[in-house]
Parts: sequence; C-alpha cells; structure tokens
Amino acid sequence: MISWRDKEEFKRRVLEWADKLDVKVNSLAIRPMRTKWASCSTAGNLNFNAELLELDRKISDYVIVHELLHFRVPNHGRLWKSLMRAHLGDYEKHEEKLRKSACGKSLRLSP
Repeated sequence: MISWRDKEEFKRRVLEWADKLDVKVNSLAIRPMRTKWASCSTAGNLNFNAELLELDRKISDYVIVHELLHFRVPNHGRLWKSLMRAHLGDYEKHEEKLRKSACGKSLRLSP
C-alpha cells in the first residue's frame, strides 16, 4: 500500500485529475470530516476527509475522480458509471476497499 506523504501531495493529485477531467476547482480543502469521505459544491468547492491521506493512493484516486465527475454528472446514473469506468477501469473494487477501510464508521461519498 502506498499512502500520501502529506496534504500537498494529495492536493497536487486532485488538481492533476481536475486538469485531466477538464474541471475547474475553485477551492480545495483537506480536513477532518465525521460523516463523509468527500464533498463538492456547484461553486467548484471540494472537501476531502483527512483520513484519505492514510489510505492507498488507488482508493484515494477513486474518491477524487468520484467527486470531480459530479461537477459534470450530479448523480450515479449510467453516464457517471461509464465515465468512472473509462477513467479508473474496475472502479467498484476500489469502492469496496473504501467501504472496508471505514472500519464500522458510516462514512459516505456525496450523492
């Protein structure tokens, strides 16, 4: 498992994905969050749970892409799923690992 060195490295990765997905990020924060792994707003604001820094980078990529795609597709319908698959392949395996890493916490991703 390869985790993140620090917040700055994680933020650089978010911005790399944003550039690749042609998404404009207005603000980016990594902070403690009790109920979510991440959230995004229509104004281009992204928040990521600080616990992601301790997880494998592939799982974090899943969360990053998941949130960034919501700037284009606000739901988890067919288009969103096909974009996830186009960018991450078998994204469901990362989703499952993320669920397991919650260790009984009821953390979720934004809808």
